[in-house]
Amino acid sequence: MKTTRHNKILELINKYPITTQEELIDYLRADGYDVTQSTVSRDIKQLRLTKTLLPDGKYRYQASPSAEKGAQNNFSTIFSSSVISIENAMNIVVIKTFSGMAQAACAALDMMSFDHVVGTLAGEDTVMIVCKDVESATACTKEFNEYLS
Repeated sequence: MKTTRHNKILELINKYPITTQEELIDYLRADGYDVTQSTVSRDIKQLRLTKTLLPDGKYRYQASPSAEKGAQNNFSTIFSSSVISIENAMNIVVIKTFSGMAQAACAALDMMSFDHVVGTLAGEDTVMIVCKDVESATACTKEFNEYLS
């Protein structure tokens, strides 16, 4: 649970200019995480998040390079332990996972922000990835299969 929450925090701070713990708590709660201020404070410390100055004079949370590396390692672990097969059909990549693992695999994919991916959708044992075009789907399928090797 903590690893999933940490991945979500890294995803959120990359997506939004989060400036306070309260904002981060609001985003996490909107995504279904029941967190307290002390939990988020510990997460920030464990992830070694820092605040950087924005052009408008405000500060926002940013991940250190080691946190990003940890997220990539988590992606590889989650992805390789949950995926059964990967195929593409036109611009859609379909990933079959063990039962109950699709959402974890999808969250890991979303966290990594692959360039060719337009969006993802997870069910119980299937992840659908919409890519920009057929070539992108083929490239994604190849890249994702390399993670399984």
